[in-house]
Amino acid sequence: MYSFESRIRYSEADSTGKLSLEGLLNYFQDCSTFHSEDLGVGMDYLRRQSMAWVLSAWQIVVKRYPQICERVTVGTFPYEFKGCFGYRNFCLKDGEGNYLAVANTLWTLLNTETMRPAYPTESMIGKYVLEERLEMEYAPRKIIVPEGGMPAEKLVVRRNHLDTNNHVNNVQYVRMARECLPDAFPVGQMRAEYKKQALLGDELLPYLVENNGKQIVSLRDIDGSSYVNVEFQRGKAGV
Repeated sequence: MYSFESRIRYSEADSTGKLSLEGLLNYFQDCSTFHSEDLGVGMDYLRRQSMAWVLSAWQIVVKRYPQICERVTVGTFPYEFKGCFGYRNFCLKDGEGNYLAVANTLWTLLNTETMRPAYPTESMIGKYVLEERLEMEYAPRKIIVPEGGMPAEKLVVRRNHLDTNNHVNNVQYVRMARECLPDAFPVGQMRAEYKKQALLGDELLPYLVENNGKQIVSLRDIDGSSYVNVEFQRGKAGV
């Protein structure tokens, strides 16, 4: 497992003094970036190959959000490559090695010139060490969005929402979706299914619906096509 140690910063915490969900996602995103960069198959390498790994789906299960100043270890590893897809686990541990959060992700390798799926080369795959996937309850990638919900206030993509691929970063989508949730909704599990890329100036129309106690937010375009569907499951109060 590739890992790095950190300490929860004030700037990463929410109003409760604990690491925010978005802060957790940023840790995981940074960890996979560090991993690929240290192996020599990071952003510059992929850019030269006209390729990019694009996140297709998240599943994050949180057991406890760490407090400000708490020391943590962030870890990640891939467990399977299949065609144009890559599967990667993440985890966050406390100072004693206990799991605070675990995650599963699905990535798609794209050709950035054609924006069509690409296949990783043997030399790319050979850089990584595959490990046995983490023990967790794996949820389906697809998120069903029921009818009967309600729209929320329109969002417009700003420059601060963009990443190095010049589209909305996956964490920014989750932050936008969370803004639609009722107050005092502690998130114990989050799933996200990314459907298409939103660019600078695009308008996102949130659609919020409750299903079996879960809050689902679909960020859509003007024609009703989803950019991303995000499902939030309530955790224990004070998780």
